[in-house]
Amino acid sequence: MTNSLVIAGGGIAGIAAGLATVRAGWQATVFERAPEFSEVGAGVQLGPNVTRILQAWGLGDALKRMAAFPSGLHARSMTTGEVLAVLPVKDAITTYGAPYVTLHRADLHGLLWRAAAGEGVQVHSDAVVNKVSQSADEAVFDVMQHGRLQHHAANLAVAADGVWSPLRQQLLGDGLPTFTGHIAYRALVAQTNLPAHLRSQDVSVWMGSQAHVVSYPVRGGDYLNVVCLAEGRLLDDDAKGLQALQTWNAQKSEAQTLAELHHALRGACAPLKDLMAACNDWRLWPLCGRPAMQGAHEHAQGRVALVGDAAHPMLPYLAQGAGMAIEDVDELAAHLLGATSANAPERLQQFADARWQRNARVQARAVRNGRIFHATGPVRVGRDMGLRLMGARLMDVPWLYGYSRT
Repeated sequence: MTNSLVIAGGGIAGIAAGLATVRAGWQATVFERAPEFSEVGAGVQLGPNVTRILQAWGLGDALKRMAAFPSGLHARSMTTGEVLAVLPVKDAITTYGAPYVTLHRADLHGLLWRAAAGEGVQVHSDAVVNKVSQSADEAVFDVMQHGRLQHHAANLAVAADGVWSPLRQQLLGDGLPTFTGHIAYRALVAQTNLPAHLRSQDVSVWMGSQAHVVSYPVRGGDYLNVVCLAEGRLLDDDAKGLQALQTWNAQKSEAQTLAELHHALRGACAPLKDLMAACNDWRLWPLCGRPAMQGAHEHAQGRVALVGDAAHPMLPYLAQGAGMAIEDVDELAAHLLGATSANAPERLQQFADARWQRNARVQARAVRNGRIFHATGPVRVGRDMGLRLMGARLMDVPWLYGYSRT
């Protein structure tokens, strides 16, 4: 009899979990609270540590059809526009054996969803997982679907329900995520709507004082994803509605958003100001998170695994949020290969032991990058000098990009 698992959350982490575990011989059922399966947000960067996994899952050709393949990652000064250093990410395929790509989050989600459905993953939308319980031989989800409470039992359960995971609250009781003091504003603009000098097929990181902007191509290079990440406070009305801003798609009034962006980009060079002015329909989200993982218990509790943001929310300053979720489920599936219901909790513990320290390291490095990107005074001067002198050697992250489970 085939072992089964239930998954809470139908985002990138949840759908990838379904795909990976079905490939390992399990039956997987995904429950997503939204009425329709979709992934919001704009862009995502995937390093070779992640594309290596997608290729192993047989998705390499499909990825080529929708992703952009930037040649360089340019570290720039926000105030002068100077290119301080370039990491030639086009060389990732020779250095690390897999490409560095950028793509729209919805395209990545759709790619995973189609593959999962093709492998027999069962998906249910408009299905809210309220609770998980477990016994010696099964885990059970309480699911509210179409106004009816239902119970779904399986050998294992996976919490992939995001940074605000109610299942994490139940399992670990460690409180809600906290506002990091950083807010992200994002926009998507067709390259054909930009003047020629602002179009780009590369990744650029414009580093300023208490803010930075990152831009890169998506949708095969036809669009440019632009994100401004700024340190700031939530206004009173925002703070009261923090729960309501648990989305990639929050919006304020255009005037208020532009005023906040203008403040974040004070002193920026003309090309960057021109790029930001060419974007509209800005969306925002307050970045909320948790301290870096403290132990394997944050990845597994009995017959329940936690993956992605439910286990380790990442600040976006290393561009690894989606990547670590995909690494998680690839590792999980490897430990579930050949598992039985009886030894499944032991396999989950092995998965947790294998993953938590790497995730903690990535979380900590992302926080460190944020401080570097937003540096002021002597630290900024030292950062810029170091980038000019050491270039790609300072920007490359071999322990991250060279990772392979095997």
